[in-house]
Amino acid sequence: MSKRILIVDDEEDLVFILKARLEMEGYEILTAYDGQEGLTKAQEEKPNLILLDVMMPKMNGYQVCRLLKFDEEYRHIPIIMLTARGQDQDVATGKEVGADEYITKPFENDFLIAKINELTNGVDEKRSSDRENA
Repeated sequence: MSKRILIVDDEEDLVFILKARLEMEGYEILTAYDGQEGLTKAQEEKPNLILLDVMMPKMNGYQVCRLLKFDEEYRHIPIIMLTARGQDQDVATGKEVGADEYITKPFENDFLIAKINELTNGVDEKRSSDRENA
């Protein structure tokens, strides 16, 4: 079964490019173009990983991340903040709200793919250990 990634970003061109690249890697891609849509899709679809922009309409990425990471049902989903906001304070805020990784745009495709592979493989191990400990 292919792993599902939710891309939440209001830059349609970037979403299109990321979607194509990740589908070539064998991932199933879900998309959302604002924070509220992203939160709703994350809750409904429970993807294996979320790529999340910070500056978006309706709800920013920090708010989406916090709502997911502080909810028992969704906190295991790895979130990579993928944003143009690269100041130290932005990165600190990303960590405070629970982001697993914080990558600034422009980014290196291979680095992003490596991080996605690393975090999605970790999810499988976490879920199976959660089931064993239940």
